[in-house]
Amino acid sequence: MSNDTHPEKKLFILDTNVLIHDPSALFRFQEHGIYIPMIVLEELDNSKKGFSEVARSARQASRFLDELIRHADLRTINEGIPLPQIQFAARIDAQCSGRLFFQVKRLSSVLPDSLPGGVADNAILGTALALIEDLPEVQVTLVSKDINMRIKASVLGIRAEDYHSDQVLDDVNLLYSGMEELPPDFWSTHGNKMESWQGPHGHTFYKVAGPLVKNWHSNQFLYLPDDSQFECLVRSVEGDTATLELAHDYRTPQHNVWGIQARNREQNFALNVLLDPNIDFVTLLGQAGTGKTLLALAAGLAQTMDDKLYKEIIMTRETIPLGEDIGFLPGTEEEKMAPWMGALLDNLELLSSHTDAGEWERAATGSLVSSRVKVRALNFMRGRTFLNRYIILDEAQNLTPKQMKTLITRAGPQTKVICLGNLGQIDTPYLTGTTSGLTYVVDHFKAYPYGAHLTLRRGERSRLADFAAETL
Repeated sequence: MSNDTHPEKKLFILDTNVLIHDPSALFRFQEHGIYIPMIVLEELDNSKKGFSEVARSARQASRFLDELIRHADLRTINEGIPLPQIQFAARIDAQCSGRLFFQVKRLSSVLPDSLPGGVADNAILGTALALIEDLPEVQVTLVSKDINMRIKASVLGIRAEDYHSDQVLDDVNLLYSGMEELPPDFWSTHGNKMESWQGPHGHTFYKVAGPLVKNWHSNQFLYLPDDSQFECLVRSVEGDTATLELAHDYRTPQHNVWGIQARNREQNFALNVLLDPNIDFVTLLGQAGTGKTLLALAAGLAQTMDDKLYKEIIMTRETIPLGEDIGFLPGTEEEKMAPWMGALLDNLELLSSHTDAGEWERAATGSLVSSRVKVRALNFMRGRTFLNRYIILDEAQNLTPKQMKTLITRAGPQTKVICLGNLGQIDTPYLTGTTSGLTYVVDHFKAYPYGAHLTLRRGERSRLADFAAETL
């Protein structure tokens, strides 16, 4: 790398985990330069084998690098490859005008005695120290998803940052909740020109106008905190005018869903969107015990078994263990997934038992339900298309934005996708509440007219579970 880099520009050294987390990170640094140490190429090569998501990402990063370097001569490589000259810039929706530099020679600096040699992370740190020494006029920054790597860099006096390009929020508490409490004077400020009418199946609609409307989203829930029990969904927004639909009440025994009643306002809202055939995509966030899985399954069984809207229910989740991995599991795909699907299967057993019939009838119902519910592994989702299916993706907080995109794009016509998760229980390395794929889709889908989101805050599992979730 030459020393004529513009002093106002920055040089970012990318750690291997950044390229594996997001292969398109090469094109996310705008006008700044990017530096790839040779050890990073070595680690990409070691990670490319297999069919895991890590291997796929490593291969994609290598393909991007290959396309960039394919027509570059040695002089261009030494001076830095211009990043805009790529065929896939529009495909990844990124604007950049910097240069890509590779480590083409052994750098003069050596590791301090405090860091042992032969470790890939320490080799990257040594490269950063050498660049800081050789290019004093350039701001050199190490970008890594590894918090320990950033700690070691800071101790050595190296600027270090997390990769924030796929972070949609600075604070997860600012995430769109899907629900808004209306002010007590709502009708006086928004009801002057109100219209109301009865739609199909006895549904009540309102058309209101006012200053709050511009901040609403399609399928957002609104409610008044008074005794009027006014609860509605935003069906459409046009300027300062919105069409509202009165929410159906599933909190009474006569309006239960497969024997399940909503126990609070949030669960009632959740059942409204889960049972709405016009909504293709639903995300439910909430701590343990808020009823996410039970509500999704009850709504799925009602629409699959009773209404015949879907052919079957497909349940899946990321297979990340809470404790020590139990190793290889024999059997079919469903048998291998059984240990991971305990929460879903427990709820399925509960729903199957909601009948006043005898033991034989309950067993027959359970067998029929099981025949319409399929458990599938995420590993084999790529390339598939699901037609007329009700898909439940559990533990979605453990997926990256790239994985979420891969899964959601598997949905074919008449397919509904339900994503469940708890941002307080992320087990995937390098993911946080602000960079989780679940956070990413909640933020990006809030303007989608056929999608809905709701954050469930009140636990209903048991008083013990509620206390543990709040205090531990």
